Amino acid sequence: MGKIDDLLRFHETALNLRAQRQQLLASNIANADTPNYKARDIDFNAALTGAIAKAGGSIPNGNTAKVTATTSSGTSANEMAKTSTVHLSSNTKAAVGGAPLLYSNAQQGNIDGNSVDMDVQRNQFTDNAMRYEVSLTLASSKIKGMMTAIQGQ
Repeated sequence: MGKIDDLLRFHETALNLRAQRQQLLASNIANADTPNYKARDIDFNAALTGAIAKAGGSIPNGNTAKVTATTSSGTSANEMAKTSTVHLSSNTKAAVGGAPLLYSNAQQGNIDGNSVDMDVQRNQFTDNAMRYEVSLTLASSKIKGMMTAIQGQ
């Protein structure tokens, strides 16, 4: 029963992280016109690995899905720098699965200081939604396979 729990826990965790990442990306899109808003994202691979390790499980077959936050030029986003220890309270640092939120800096300067690139955000939103659907399909096929084995068909 432990292996079945681990397999299903992996899919449950992956789906939950995908849903939380989708909320972050939707927030970025919703705040595209908000002055000084910084686009946020997570390193999905780090978040999934952290969440699985925290739950005491392992990633089946060593499979990982690599998704990183990028800026409009395709470079990796960095965490926001702190100039004081009172800036950026701890509850904004670790948002998803123990992985820190990543902030992207706009490669093209915006007058209002907003770093949301709508083309990048829409692409990431769509990519994450498709990966969510794939994860859901994989989990469903695993459950159907187990049901077939249990029923002896």
